Amino acid sequence: MLRIDNINVYYGAIHALKNVSLEVEAGAIVTLIGANGAGKTTTLKTISGILRPRSGSVIFENRDITKLPPQAIVGLGICQVPEGRRIFPSMSVLENLEMGAYLRKDKQGIKTDMEMVFSRFPRLEERKKQIAGTLSGGEQQMLAIGRALMARPRLMLLDEPSMGLAPLLVREIFDIIKDINSQGTTILLVEQNAHMALSIADKAYVLETGEIVLEGAARDLMESEEVKKAYLGG
Repeated sequence: MLRIDNINVYYGAIHALKNVSLEVEAGAIVTLIGANGAGKTTTLKTISGILRPRSGSVIFENRDITKLPPQAIVGLGICQVPEGRRIFPSMSVLENLEMGAYLRKDKQGIKTDMEMVFSRFPRLEERKKQIAGTLSGGEQQMLAIGRALMARPRLMLLDEPSMGLAPLLVREIFDIIKDINSQGTTILLVEQNAHMALSIADKAYVLETGEIVLEGAARDLMESEEVKKAYLGG
């Protein structure tokens, strides 16, 4: 579904991603783990078109999307849930969800998907008129995911969905991610909570200082002594 081939991304003179290549198969959960500053968010921003690689390519469903603008990439079926939620804090919950469907014209389909989001996240329906900035951290994360679902993504990019959440909420968010995947949405997950990420993923990549240093089945990486020592507290 998605293939990244040898992308190199710079911030000025800083070489942030160095020949990064990875693949995401349709229907899978793939996770990208690594320490702060490893380049995980940069990778997602490059896929989304927010950043342009100096070299390399991003291929989605056999189409080169490397030079497409972000709105065109969303239109193709890739949607990102950004780090820190990035909801519209002064707008209502309902208005935030409607923004997720901004590029869509099918009013009946939008209505159906809104009902689906409220079914998946009953707390959002209860608070649909509430100003989004007054929601709890967990509710804001649900809103960010719900907003992305309103775009009907075939590939969802999730950036640190557990950040700042209590352990019980972390488990709830990861259950939601598994459920979304089971309904047919492919997931590329960036996450510092390596244990939780590896526990739900099919495949995993480890990124260190802008380079992929390990890749393989998530269950195999969870048993790797190198991964245990660096990311799992083993």
